[in-house]
Amino acid sequence: MKTKDKVAIVTGAGQGLGRAYAHRLAKEGAKVVVAEINPEKGRSVADEVKGLFVRTDVADEASCQQMAAAALERFGRIDILVNNAAIFSTLKMRPFWEIPAAEWDALMAVNVRGVWLASKAVVPPMRKQASGRIVNISSGVVYMGRPNYLHYVASKGAVISMTRAMARELGELGINVNAITPGPVYTEVPRETVTPEQREAMIRAQSIKRAAGPQDLEGAVVFLCSDDAAFITGQTLNVDGGMNFH
Repeated sequence: MKTKDKVAIVTGAGQGLGRAYAHRLAKEGAKVVVAEINPEKGRSVADEVKGLFVRTDVADEASCQQMAAAALERFGRIDILVNNAAIFSTLKMRPFWEIPAAEWDALMAVNVRGVWLASKAVVPPMRKQASGRIVNISSGVVYMGRPNYLHYVASKGAVISMTRAMARELGELGINVNAITPGPVYTEVPRETVTPEQREAMIRAQSIKRAAGPQDLEGAVVFLCSDDAAFITGQTLNVDGGMNFH
């Protein structure tokens, strides 16, 4: 019960890894806020974890503020924020010179501005408590320089940089900020960006020769949210089965 009685917000928790994080945090004793833009999926996961659903568009500042307000109204505090919401699985792979500007802007609004706005919304209560954990979900594509979705790679590089800067600003307030870079992880969410051949090639590139599932990421998130990580901040934990060493 590493997060017993903690209040944890997970953005993009309606499916995939976000849903898995919500379930594991609840299993570890947290009261979970499912911050999700899709009402049907969000309510379903909130019911599963016996938590609170708040419809949230992380790209919208008012929506993020309402997310934090709803968490405070229900639970009285906010201890954990997992910035998981991102645009990825629906992307079409293509050279960067063919990416439409509107798609670039929409992705950056969620993947980068969303991390900033959600974090901005939880800082006041965390600051008042003099404690808090923010975990930003980046991606191993940052180390791979993976081609054909430059906007996604750029957004996840920004998440690592933001993590370091946020940790510097929030450390003296008692708030820890860290990031995780998952390698390829396979969930129930269809992945148009990965062919079966690419999937097998990526598994071969790993030191641990098997496909990763959500269970391989959950423990890393819980660790960074727990008291075991009280003296860790500004760091990036790479969880990819030994695909990239850095």
